[in-house]
Amino acid sequence: RRNFGFGNHFRCCFRFGIGESKIRCILEELFSDLTKAKLYFTTLYFTAAVWLINGLFCKLLNLVPRHEAIVANILGPSHSRLFTILIGISEIVMSIWVISRINPRLCAVVQIAVIATMNILEFVLVPDLLLWGRWNALFAFLLVLLIFFNEFYLRKPNTSAK
Repeated sequence: RRNFGFGNHFRCCFRFGIGESKIRCILEELFSDLTKAKLYFTTLYFTAAVWLINGLFCKLLNLVPRHEAIVANILGPSHSRLFTILIGISEIVMSIWVISRINPRLCAVVQIAVIATMNILEFVLVPDLLLWGRWNALFAFLLVLLIFFNEFYLRKPNTSAK
């Protein structure tokens, strides 16, 4: 007898009774332990890739000159290339830290603080140089939410390298 994947959903809904929200049942099934683990690691590697791409390609290799222009406008043009390289190296180190899973909660908090700080500065000081203008803040906020959700909801306590 086949239930076509709906068996767990119906058992869950009956277990919680009619008074409970169906959303809770669906979320419980959707975010089973296996699914949470897959989603956690996928998001972890995605986040590390964002840091690596921005650090290596956009800043170190200067494939996106707009990044150096942002640094020049905020910190001054005299040493903007040096500062851009240092920021790029820092972003590559951040990607390695994300992948290493050493002290992952601190890593998530640092990522959130860095993303928020960078984007507030850019939003206020150089919105004309941003790829999507002031809308960049929305994408930064979504990335912050993704990092927070990944670390503080999806990660099980034993998935850090310590």
